[in-house]
Amino acid sequence: MTDTPSAPAVPPGFDPARFFRRGFGHGGALGIQYHAHGADWAELALPYDSKLIGDTATGVLASGPILTMMDMATSLSVWLKLNQFRAHATLDLRIDYLRPATPGKTVFGRGECYRITRSISFIRGQAHDGDPHDPLAHVAGTYMFLEALA
Repeated sequence: MTDTPSAPAVPPGFDPARFFRRGFGHGGALGIQYHAHGADWAELALPYDSKLIGDTATGVLASGPILTMMDMATSLSVWLKLNQFRAHATLDLRIDYLRPATPGKTVFGRGECYRITRSISFIRGQAHDGDPHDPLAHVAGTYMFLEALA
């Protein structure tokens, strides 16, 4: 009988899905859900909900929930790139709306962290309602790590 070496302990790292398992907080109130992630990106979903309509005549979602989802997706991308949670504040977040979301469709938001310095992280992303090649919004911005304020 040969001894099989045990697998080395794998550090837990950062798990973005756990933030969305129970639907807590602002994101939970809006119905934002975890969708997917990679080493430096996260994708969330905002299912269509009549409570979030901004224009009752057309059924188009309000822009606020989409902006909230993009802020969350890009924040998650920073923590994924770091492989840990690190408190930060939104320093600048610009969103350019290209078109309204299609009524009845889930909106997906993908955020990417492409650079981190000692005190600032740089992000970008896009939102779409089913076709990433037909985005409804683009975002770009920066977050400042809170310990940089001390």
